[in-house]
Amino acid sequence: MIHDDIADESTLRRGVPCMHLTEGEGLAINAADLALSQVTGLVVGDGSLDSEMKLRVLDELVQMTTRTIEGQALDIGWARDGRFDLTVSDYLTMASDKTAYYSGGTPLAVGAIIGGGSEEQVEALRSFGMATGLAFQIQDDILNLVGKKEAVKKDFRSDITEGKRTLIAVHAIEHSPQSKELINILASHTVQPTMLAIAVDIMKNAGSIDFAHDYATGLVNNAKVELIAALEPSKPKDLLLSMADFFINRMN
Repeated sequence: MIHDDIADESTLRRGVPCMHLTEGEGLAINAADLALSQVTGLVVGDGSLDSEMKLRVLDELVQMTTRTIEGQALDIGWARDGRFDLTVSDYLTMASDKTAYYSGGTPLAVGAIIGGGSEEQVEALRSFGMATGLAFQIQDDILNLVGKKEAVKKDFRSDITEGKRTLIAVHAIEHSPQSKELINILASHTVQPTMLAIAVDIMKNAGSIDFAHDYATGLVNNAKVELIAALEPSKPKDLLLSMADFFINRMN
């Protein structure tokens, strides 16, 4: 997240100033590098894992990090090159790599691996984590534009200011008759509330916010069906299913 804020030139994270602004870019990069190395260190130093298990978990983490960096590279590259000629498929590829692997897919797969799950269970949990992680990101993007609690935060509608290629923005650019106006607003990095509201109205009128919510809901519903079929009844399973519902139903 620290690296992400630097790359995106963000100013706020969860309503407070980003670390690279409060501590300087050099120290922020250092702190983020340390956090990544500590993840590896925790695995290597875990006495409850044998060598074979450690290598498998480390391989999962390497693949996850590679995917995250690839997704971030796409996102940064689009912004650098002023790319708005993107499709929904382009967005889903980027967001799956950038967000879903580290937020859901790999953590659940690693938990299943360490817990002694079968290969089928590992992949079922990975698939569930990928789908719900992506749905969580899409809902986050929706809330940044129209969330009730977010409306009182300083970073409300910051996705527009930062010109982010969210699923909502990409869909609106593809389908709105006002796509040129929306692109101009996204490219201007404006913080003016009036201009931000115009951008949101364009997205709403194009049906893009509803499209994003429906897509996230479909991801979660399909993921729940697959998880129910793959795992025996248990409290942890019930918890995962309820979390999936929360991801798309939360309003802040």
